[in-house]
Amino acid sequence: MKSFKILTVFFLTLALVSTLGCGSTYNKEGTGEYFDDSVITSKVKTAIFAEETLKVAEINVETFKGVVQLSGFVNSRQDIDKAVSVARQVKGVTSVKNDMRVK
Repeated sequence: MKSFKILTVFFLTLALVSTLGCGSTYNKEGTGEYFDDSVITSKVKTAIFAEETLKVAEINVETFKGVVQLSGFVNSRQDIDKAVSVARQVKGVTSVKNDMRVK
């Protein structure tokens, strides 16, 4: 009976540690958040490339916890404003950081 209690405590502790290991912290994403951010990144890239007024392929998109960072080179300030606007409209984006530069 005593060994049963010890094994039960051991497995409960192991389960707790396992679930906490997959959680997120301020600097690290959890597994689910990583996949969510990958989906957001793909949607933002698709939306930018689908935008007819943006004829650029040099915009890089990265996402961390819903915050999208746009970087790269574009032809004008209007392209920067349009890319930021398009990114903000994507579902799941909480904010957009702009690090794009005009060529």
